[in-house]
Amino acid sequence: MIDNTHFDILNVIESHGIYQKNKNALICEKETRSWGDFSGNINRVANFLKRRGFGKGDNICLLVGNKIEILELIFGVVKAGACVVPLSGLLTKEQIINLTNNSQSKCLIVDKDFMNLISRDKNDYQYVSEDNFFILDHEEVNWGNIDKEIANEKPEFLYKYDCDAHDNFNIIYSSGTTGLPKGIVQTHRARSHWATSNAIEMSFNSFSRSLTTTALYSNGTWLMMLPTIFVGGTLFIMRNFDPEAFVNIVERESITHTFLVPPQFGALLEIIDIKERNFSSIKAILSAGSPLRLDMKQKILDLLTENLYELYGFSEGFATMLKPEYQRTKFGTVGTPVLGFEIKILNEGEEECDVGHAGEIAGYGAGMMKEYFNEKKLTEQLIWKDKRGKSFIKSGDIGKLDEEGFLTILDRKKDMIISGGLNVFPVDIEEILGKHPDILDVTVIGIPDEKWGETCLALVIPKSEKNIDTEKVKDWANKKLAKHQRISQVEIRKEFPRNALGKVLKRFLREPYWV
Repeated sequence: MIDNTHFDILNVIESHGIYQKNKNALICEKETRSWGDFSGNINRVANFLKRRGFGKGDNICLLVGNKIEILELIFGVVKAGACVVPLSGLLTKEQIINLTNNSQSKCLIVDKDFMNLISRDKNDYQYVSEDNFFILDHEEVNWGNIDKEIANEKPEFLYKYDCDAHDNFNIIYSSGTTGLPKGIVQTHRARSHWATSNAIEMSFNSFSRSLTTTALYSNGTWLMMLPTIFVGGTLFIMRNFDPEAFVNIVERESITHTFLVPPQFGALLEIIDIKERNFSSIKAILSAGSPLRLDMKQKILDLLTENLYELYGFSEGFATMLKPEYQRTKFGTVGTPVLGFEIKILNEGEEECDVGHAGEIAGYGAGMMKEYFNEKKLTEQLIWKDKRGKSFIKSGDIGKLDEEGFLTILDRKKDMIISGGLNVFPVDIEEILGKHPDILDVTVIGIPDEKWGETCLALVIPKSEKNIDTEKVKDWANKKLAKHQRISQVEIRKEFPRNALGKVLKRFLREPYWV
């Protein structure tokens, strides 16, 4: 019987390691990996994990910064058959514990730079056994050294790679607090689609030289990372974003593909001589994470490059893309569905709308998530089935399609705040502020911010006869929140506008700030 020849990214990496073994795969400052070494180190990680008994059905958490090792660990975990759970270094200690437990991860691998986010009490981690805590690039008492463990393994994979298209590849968390964490489970099929569809849409090939500027744990960064690795290009990694350093790398290394969030574009446009800098090598500069203001988009097209791509979508399920050819003629849209996706617009009765009519955006395609991890009801709430029985995922965003299939976004997800390209869920912040002894009620909204696009404003109703110092409340809350969740202001209210069921009508609270 013929073998299962599923077109999987791990198989492709192995091929690159054979047929272009001496070519640079990864470059981070002065550190490099050839494709041969990259593939070999992935095998070392996978061999180590397999030897320790990890495989299908196991989840493994990574808390690692922007460095080459995180990619070797990500793909090594997956090659072992396990599911990788990359965590954000912006989270708090409590949030790291919560997500490690929520994902039921059996192993925790931590970068030395993030050890301050780790509880010293291993019993806080419900599913990780005593001998499955590992640290990267450091020695820690009662922790394994992952560098030494990997170094002792062989660079050839010693086991059968038998992952199926339906197997779990990763869990990406959309929310990172003790409130309502949602682990987005994506399969090998979804990740293969992510790599191939974006490679085709943005014209990646083996000569591509891509630059990542955002955190490698982030799903958005994988818009650059996965296609580059899939086609066998070279991936340049910035440890931290700096606009001047970014331009220097683009010019020096002839970067062809890169991804920025709107605040990063804003920082670039502040460079005094930006018009004189050389962006001629850029074939695709992608904006995603939050909408580009139209005035900023115009400056990008005029000062940086005409090769601007814009992506609208969300990790759960689908995306559209506006390509350079349509930037001038479809200026206010977010493009058409990415290859392999389909878009429907639904009215309040969840019936499909006619062209030009507004409604909730829903999408279908090979890149959809499998489920929210261990959240069957939340998963079911997202699903809408069309007449063919296909399961579309509802976005919560309002939009409309024109006659040519271009999507225009009319309203944002009702409550979500996008700050610096990162999703911030007000309920997470409200839960923290609700624990303050002098606060009766609280609601959080997004208000405009020149640097971050949006920032969080907390509106609070004090308990009777309590005098609240808003600056002290802000400091109290921010100590308990992740960096991207921190509130910029606290304002006092006597009451909130509510509907008949008592739900706060946030749109009325937001309006004065967005005039």
